[in-house]
Amino acid sequence: MTDAPGAFNSTAGKLYVVATPIGNLDDISARALKVLRDAALIAAEDTRHSIRLLQHFGINTPLAACHEHNERDEGSRFITRLLAGDAVALISDAGTPLISDPGYHLVRQARAAGIEVVPVPGGVCPDCGAVGGGPAF
Repeated sequence: MTDAPGAFNSTAGKLYVVATPIGNLDDISARALKVLRDAALIAAEDTRHSIRLLQHFGINTPLAACHEHNERDEGSRFITRLLAGDAVALISDAGTPLISDPGYHLVRQARAAGIEVVPVPGGVCPDCGAVGGGPAF
């Protein structure tokens, strides 16, 4: 825990909340790929789904399941890694974790432990849909 509210534990790793493509795998950002490659561990909504993304880009970072049925109980293992200084990336099957996807409890636990949570944004689908469909404005 940190001394001041909102202060981060300086020895802890960071929890990266990484947006993944909703459709075309090549829509992922270069920054997201770097984070996924450099992380010590990836917490994934469904490892069977996420492995396809990682294989597509030649990323060999270990995966661990973090989904709605286990994230409350298993969150402590991710927090332990983060407190030890490891960077952990949180991904969902498609889109941004916490936006209709698991991750809320892990992020909450990380913030309570003074771990910095870093968003890594992706493409914004409503914008793409509006442009592709012809804006009505």
